[in-house]
Amino acid sequence: MRIMGRMLTNRRARHDYDVLETFEAGLVLTGSEVKSLRAGGGSIAEAYARVAGDEVWLEGANLPTYAQASYNNHEPLRRRKLLLHRREIAELRKGLERRGLTVVPLKLYFDARGRAKLLIALARGRKKHDKRAASAERDARREMDRVLKGESR
Repeated sequence: MRIMGRMLTNRRARHDYDVLETFEAGLVLTGSEVKSLRAGGGSIAEAYARVAGDEVWLEGANLPTYAQASYNNHEPLRRRKLLLHRREIAELRKGLERRGLTVVPLKLYFDARGRAKLLIALARGRKKHDKRAASAERDARREMDRVLKGESR
């Protein structure tokens, strides 16, 4: 997967959640939303995805208005439809209903063909002590890598 241009990331997602499975979804956007994204605006930090019927919707993503769009501008916090295969939607629904998971956006980017894509994850929320344990484990791994690199020189 080659990622072109500007990319929005949800930096807190991997800290607050255990990512179990990821999916790449297309987005239904208006022209002013695409221009706003390409200009470098937007945030997906507060966003989440919801399965409604046979569709998946992104809610809470903030794509600011595009100054040059005048009266054709979009609503910054409107919900946006995600494009996924039927079986992927079924997997998301199963995870949300049976296992009590949540759907979290990780990255919003433009692919090699210039289309906006959203990397979403089926994830389980972490408790405070889980976050501390994950942080300690990450630090220990870093320290081991540092020691091993020092020996090989």
